[in-house]
Amino acid sequence: MIYENLLLILSLLFVVFMLMMLGQRLKISYPIFLVLGGLVIGFIPGVPRIKMEPELVFLVFLPPLLFEAAWYTSWHNFWKWKRPIALLAFGLVLFTSGIVAYVSTAMIPGFTMSLGFLLGGIISPPDAVAATSVLKNVKLPKRALYILEGESLVNDASSLIVFRFAVASVVSGVFSLHEAATDFFLVTIMGILTGLAVGHVFYGILRWLPTTPSISTSMTFMAPYFMYMAAEAFHFSGVMAVVSGGLFLSFRSHEILNYNARMQAVSVWKTVAFILNGIVFILIGLELPEIVEGLGNYSLGEAIRYGVIISFVAIFIRILWMYPATFIPRLLFRSVREKENPPGWRAPLVIALAGMRGVVSLASALSIPLVLSDGTNFPHRNLILFITFVVIFITLVIQGLLLPVITKLLKVTEIDNVVPEVEQETGIRLHLMKVAHAQLQHAYKKEIEDNELVANLHHQLQSGISLSTTKLASLKCDDTELQEIQLYHDIKKRLIALQRKELFRLKKEHQYDDEVLRKQEAMLDLEEAEINGRSAH
Repeated sequence: MIYENLLLILSLLFVVFMLMMLGQRLKISYPIFLVLGGLVIGFIPGVPRIKMEPELVFLVFLPPLLFEAAWYTSWHNFWKWKRPIALLAFGLVLFTSGIVAYVSTAMIPGFTMSLGFLLGGIISPPDAVAATSVLKNVKLPKRALYILEGESLVNDASSLIVFRFAVASVVSGVFSLHEAATDFFLVTIMGILTGLAVGHVFYGILRWLPTTPSISTSMTFMAPYFMYMAAEAFHFSGVMAVVSGGLFLSFRSHEILNYNARMQAVSVWKTVAFILNGIVFILIGLELPEIVEGLGNYSLGEAIRYGVIISFVAIFIRILWMYPATFIPRLLFRSVREKENPPGWRAPLVIALAGMRGVVSLASALSIPLVLSDGTNFPHRNLILFITFVVIFITLVIQGLLLPVITKLLKVTEIDNVVPEVEQETGIRLHLMKVAHAQLQHAYKKEIEDNELVANLHHQLQSGISLSTTKLASLKCDDTELQEIQLYHDIKKRLIALQRKELFRLKKEHQYDDEVLRKQEAMLDLEEAEINGRSAH
């Protein structure tokens, strides 16, 4: 049994990676391929059915995915665009949940308002991973990207709180909008405080106790689970705990992680998040045949029709909400008009169309309890799961394939006066080198004269300052000088490739220890990664 389960898990991971690589080859967003792949795999005869405990889906997948999203969120940009983020993450989620509740209740026989809010809470949050993956080759205004990232972080929390209250009302059979609204704010605030409290505990451990990169990385994986479970133990929002705690630890990461731990943690987290996202999409495909069989009194055609209607309702609501939320604050408040450049009509439309549903909706749907407290089956569970899959399919696959085309046709341009990233990076490096060079000249004059190594460091800083100054000036000049920079990067990469081959030759001759050679190879890798990072801009 253990052998079969292990083989199944490895097979699923292999399929996930194959689909992701196929997406890269065809230059199509990998979540699209994962949804299609999960759909196909689920209907292959002989493929084993996987059943997961609903609570396990929430506990295993959501904390690390939310923590990873919070870790890479810029607090400065999040706070700068807090108004549009809040209007989308809270206002739009509640508005979508309410409209979906009324539409589904009116359309689906036997559907209650509690079930409607449950469905609305599941499908209301767009997925940042899906949106950024679809739009990675499309140039969007920075403001739009910041709003999308911030929205996806907070709307996960708000939608899951709606989901939680809806499940509780279905189980109890009582739904009170007033009580739900009051409890919503209570569990949100207390969840935030719980996350910050647990975050401070981990901050203290990593800040003041001796650790290794492996321990520090492992602690960052433990943190979101402790935050989530601590909040849920007191019936607060575990999601808000993870988000708030993740933002706090991310903001303090320079104090708790050294360079080695930071590099290791980044690599490991990217891999784990990559795998978790893939597995969740595949899981719904494997469960889909059983979901279809369990539709009960609803035919497959009826279920598809419900899903398509709900999908277009969700898309329309987002577009309908976007323009008033964007322009009414500009009309009402002079400070908004003075601080923010006019967004135009194209950027809000792209943000509206980028509302693709993904991992959080899947995890929420899969976590619906199988039975009620009295032992009876949870009403319409399979229908809700099926509708969720249809919504994800339409918003992610169909909308995701059309969005890059629509964005290019709209010719969306930068809204704000944003300095290009490569120019910012060069400016930062120049500033840091000047600071180091000034300190070296001021505090270590004698060492520069007497110590050849320190003298070489002095010359390196001088050369780096000269090179960065030239590069910074060329970024504001013509294409000829930009081509010179590209040629410089190409030559440097060729020299690194030559050095790497020489390291391999030295390794075969056993002149040096393998561990020393691996460290030198890692330094070349970092140098090449730095060049590729600059060239990408």
